[in-house]
Amino acid sequence: MATEGGGKEMNEIKTQFTTREGLYKLLPHSEYSRPNRVPFNSQGSNPVRVSFVNLNDQSGNGDRLCFNVGRELYFYIYKGVRKAADLSKPIDKRIYKGTQPTCHDFNHLTATAESVSLLVGFSAGQVQLIDPIKKETSKLFNEERLIDKSRVTCVKWVPGSESLFLVAHSSGNMYLYNVEHTCGTAAPHYQLLKQGESFAVHTCKSKSTRNPLLKWTVGEGALNEFAFSPDGKFLACVSQDGFLRVFNFDSVELHGTMKSYFGGLLCVCWSPDGKYIVTGGEDDLVTVWSFVDCRVIARGHGHKSWVSVVAFDPYTTSVEEGDPMEFSGSDEDFQDLLHFGRDRANSTQSRLSKRNSTDSRPVSVTYRFGSVGQDTQLCLWDLTEDILFPHQPLSRARTHTNVMNATSPPAGSNGNSVTTPGNSVPPPLPRSNSLPHSAVSNAGSKSSVMDGAIASGVSKFATLSLHDRKERHHEKDHKRNHSMGHISSKSSDKLNLVTKTKTDPAKTLGTPLCPRMEDVPLLEPLICKKIAHERLTVLIFLEDCIVTACQEGFICTWGRLPNTAGSPGAFL
Repeated sequence: MATEGGGKEMNEIKTQFTTREGLYKLLPHSEYSRPNRVPFNSQGSNPVRVSFVNLNDQSGNGDRLCFNVGRELYFYIYKGVRKAADLSKPIDKRIYKGTQPTCHDFNHLTATAESVSLLVGFSAGQVQLIDPIKKETSKLFNEERLIDKSRVTCVKWVPGSESLFLVAHSSGNMYLYNVEHTCGTAAPHYQLLKQGESFAVHTCKSKSTRNPLLKWTVGEGALNEFAFSPDGKFLACVSQDGFLRVFNFDSVELHGTMKSYFGGLLCVCWSPDGKYIVTGGEDDLVTVWSFVDCRVIARGHGHKSWVSVVAFDPYTTSVEEGDPMEFSGSDEDFQDLLHFGRDRANSTQSRLSKRNSTDSRPVSVTYRFGSVGQDTQLCLWDLTEDILFPHQPLSRARTHTNVMNATSPPAGSNGNSVTTPGNSVPPPLPRSNSLPHSAVSNAGSKSSVMDGAIASGVSKFATLSLHDRKERHHEKDHKRNHSMGHISSKSSDKLNLVTKTKTDPAKTLGTPLCPRMEDVPLLEPLICKKIAHERLTVLIFLEDCIVTACQEGFICTWGRLPNTAGSPGAFL
């Protein structure tokens, strides 16, 4: 783990750090918060969340920012790394009584300079549809709390849809709504549509179509977060019972599951190509799960407390090509890794497309993802091919993933190359907590899970193909002294005891659902920095910066600056 020595230095809040691609620097002038800039007393409050949308207006500054702090909700022009934030002029500000906003999501398909649709979930169970530009409140769903009385944990528009949205609650239920339909005046009656292991899906019985269209009951305990795959076809859910469950959204079929090492899972995200899912939770670990193989391929240990957010960085995915060579560590070797923003993203996608062609030159991909936690630390991780395909020897020693030595060699992986149809590359991710809601789509068949209720207009992003790999020599693991005392095989005694699932947590340890620590590679973070006084609740990767937020209500912007001097691998 990349930490600094000395207790005083360990507690120092960092304002910049360096990775292989350049310098990340905190930009104080780009900090957003409540207008008075006073730290929020976060005791008993819901996590601060941030959502972005781009309105594509003619001014060239179409980015908008929404965040909640306590009972308050703010909507600002986001000026990013270019100009100082003006907190005195929020476009919209709302203060709620009796309930607090818990999460929100913009509809990127319908957003214009004159209007934007924003969904807001609340601690008492309601969901509000507002337009912060027109300063209107369109509708309130579950107003009488007849559908669900528990806290809204996650709300997202269905990708590619202008009217469908999905809402998760701490009750463990999810509901599919249509903004065009009303909610009934009495508690809804449900009819079973499909049932499987630890989940059931019901339709709403009524003479006329009403909300909710569908009710999902998933696992035991709170459903903490869900995320749609980049192509919109699959839905990944993480719950307090410690399970990741991945569903085919249209057919309502369970694709695969994974169990945390112990405790609940709190956050989930997809890789930009939809091949991998990363989760974080109460075991202080980040876990990488292969969507194709339905198995855990790596765990990452760097946080000292619960992991609250995980996110992939599509703009810093490294694509290397050329003749086999030894890595010297010189600046020349990094020259094409020092670019940021759209140019870098487009270049990466172009080179990923080459990988799918018949080009004989070796091309390798390194996925970058990040995590933040209640330990106030930001960790960045690289997922390299020596982890993704451990049984294939490496032809080059160039890899930036730190792997902690396990007590025995990795086991339980089949070493098969992952191949996914499609040679086109999805466009850069939008500036949002949500997954892509792009209007770009491929022609495909539309299916529904309820006649007349759901016309799936989901965007179909083609996935990236990661095949035609050349053999590479396996890099020697980095030996780091790190205490793993609280993560051992005896930890099964501490598994989530409050759950009532049919699966005995102690019996899942050592199975494909939950491999033992020594059975999968254990990653170290590239960097692990304390960047806030209070627990971190937001991590969003944008083209030219990283956005983080803490429970005090401060939204921070970290500019990406190319590193032109010194060793690219040196950490500040």
